[in-house]
Amino acid sequence: MHLLALSFDARQTLRVEEISGAVAALAGVAFLLGALMPLARRSGQLFGGIGLIASGVLFVLAVRYGVNP
Repeated sequence: MHLLALSFDARQTLRVEEISGAVAALAGVAFLLGALMPLARRSGQLFGGIGLIASGVLFVLAVRYGVNP
């Protein structure tokens, strides 16, 4: 018995993968801004880390419960 019953069709799988990639790109921008500006170092690391976590979770959900587009 699955606690998490998800299934995506091909279009939804592609959309979740695109959102995952966009969130990963925004996390990279947050890390870049944190590295360039000394006052934004902690917030850049915080938002970059949260973005990478969210991106990874979305990608795993898309791969595990999605359909190969």
